[in-house]
Parts: sequence; structure tokens; C-alpha cells
Amino acid sequence: MKTDLAIVLVSGGMDSCVCAAIADSSYQLAFLHVNYGQRTEARELLAFNQLADHYQVKKRLSVSLEYLKVIGGSALTDSNIAVPEADFLSMQASKFQSPSIPVTYVPFRNAHLLSIATSWAEVIGARKIFIGAVEEDSSGYPDCREIFYEAFNRVIEVGTKPETRIDIVTPLIHMKKSEIVKRGIQLSAPLNLTWSCYQNNEKACGRCESCALRLKGFREAGINDPIPYE
Repeated sequence: MKTDLAIVLVSGGMDSCVCAAIADSSYQLAFLHVNYGQRTEARELLAFNQLADHYQVKKRLSVSLEYLKVIGGSALTDSNIAVPEADFLSMQASKFQSPSIPVTYVPFRNAHLLSIATSWAEVIGARKIFIGAVEEDSSGYPDCREIFYEAFNRVIEVGTKPETRIDIVTPLIHMKKSEIVKRGIQLSAPLNLTWSCYQNNEKACGRCESCALRLKGFREAGINDPIPYE
């Protein structure tokens, strides 16, 4: 019987979907989605609600951090900064990681997301916060590294009530994208409901780094990606 409650940060993407499937095996779920002014927020929110419906999640929270759009500094939130196309040649490597921090990095975004999740966890009595961060086969965002989550767990420990016990869980942190795809299939995760594209809302562009990493994962896993592409 699932007695403990876990919050899952659900962007609507593949990684957060598989993360939710993993959490679902042991915990009652609460889903958190954050609008930070990203280009594809409407499509991501649709995916979030469809995933929440799939897992029959009653506790779901969608909040706005649109001040991150006002702050800017990212191609995901600033329409004046173009979303770059992926370097497909470098992605042929079995273990890809961007050699530099790309312009799609939203400055310190995950700290904002985790702060909201921690506040909500204290209120609803959740014991875990699941986030689908990936360090091994990723774009190289600094707030997706394991060391960041270890540090944030310490922040939660010293910044909450003495009796509070909340841990951040990152089950995908060292997985390749192909391993994430395979794990999702094993858990019957509804990958067809997910959305990863950085710039399109109808059909995924297939050219941005997020699409490229996703397609790379499905290709290496030997599985067809179920979402539509241009």
C-alpha cells in the first residue's frame, strides 16, 4: 500500500513522465507544473494535465513564475534569442553532453521550481520531491547536476521546520536518453502524451537540442518516437 506522498515536477516532457512512472510504483503522487514564460507552455500544460489524468493524480498544482521571462537571458523565454538548432554530428557520440552551457539554459530555474515544491511539500506532508533531471546525456545545464541536488537537499534540511523530512529524488540523473526510453517502456509510461520541443506546439520541430536528444534516445533504444514531427 502506498502511504507516503511524493511531489513530482512534471514539465510534460519525456523525462518527467518516466520520473512520474518510477515514483508511481512506490508513492501516492502529487503533480507540480510551472509556467516560467517558456515558448511552449500551452502545449506543456496540456501534456501535464494528460499525464495527471493518466496517473489519476488528484493533487495537482500549476503555478506561474513568469518573472523568469521578464528577467530573460534564455532562448526559451526571450523571443529575441533564437532557439539554436542541434549539432547532430556531435550528438552521434554514445555519450553526449553540450561542451558549453547553451542559450536555452534558464538561469537558476530549477532552484525556483524546487523551492515551490518544498513549500508545497511542507503543506501537504509530502516526503519526496521527484525531478527528472539528467546529467549524463544532456544539454549540460548547471542546475541539472547531481551536486546541485545534493546541495539543495541540505538547503531544505536547514530551511524548513525541524520535524520536516523532505528529500529530492533524481532517479534519471545518470541515465542515457536511450535508457530513459527503455525504462519508460518497461513501466508502461505514456510517452505518447509527452512534449519535449523547445519551440513548436503542434508538431515537434525535430531540430532543437531537446528534440534531437529525444530522437537520439529513441533511435538508440530501437523504438519509434510516438509524437508527431515536422
